[in-house]
Amino acid sequence: MKRLNTVLATLFLSATAALAGGDGWMTDLDKAMEQSKAEKKPILVEFTGSDWCPPCKMMRAEVFTKKKFIEAATKKFILVELDFPRGDEALAKKNQPLAKKYKIEGFPTVILLDDSQKEFDRFFASKYPSIEAFLAHLDQSLDRQDLE
Repeated sequence: MKRLNTVLATLFLSATAALAGGDGWMTDLDKAMEQSKAEKKPILVEFTGSDWCPPCKMMRAEVFTKKKFIEAATKKFILVELDFPRGDEALAKKNQPLAKKYKIEGFPTVILLDDSQKEFDRFFASKYPSIEAFLAHLDQSLDRQDLE
């Protein structure tokens, strides 16, 4: 029984890790869409090349992994990271249909989707290279969406 519990705990942690790209970030857009509908919360999708794209690396180091950003952003958004690393061809290939669907032309692109998966903003993340600037832009995007 103890061994079974250990196996179940390991499977649970593995499944959880597969959905999360790090603290507060998911990596499965379909699961995020389900959560978005349930919570009536928009989705922030970041398309990144984490191991080769200099602006992506900068945004990860300066904004996306910071506790202050994650705490503020997860109050208003479900965060999703879709990575296209050169060092993990399987992951890049898995995410490629989403890059095609959303017509991604460069990295790091951020798309904001409402709880019905309608896009309401799109921008290059590196245009807002600080936590404060990025969060301010998110608030402005939400305000514009509320006016529509």
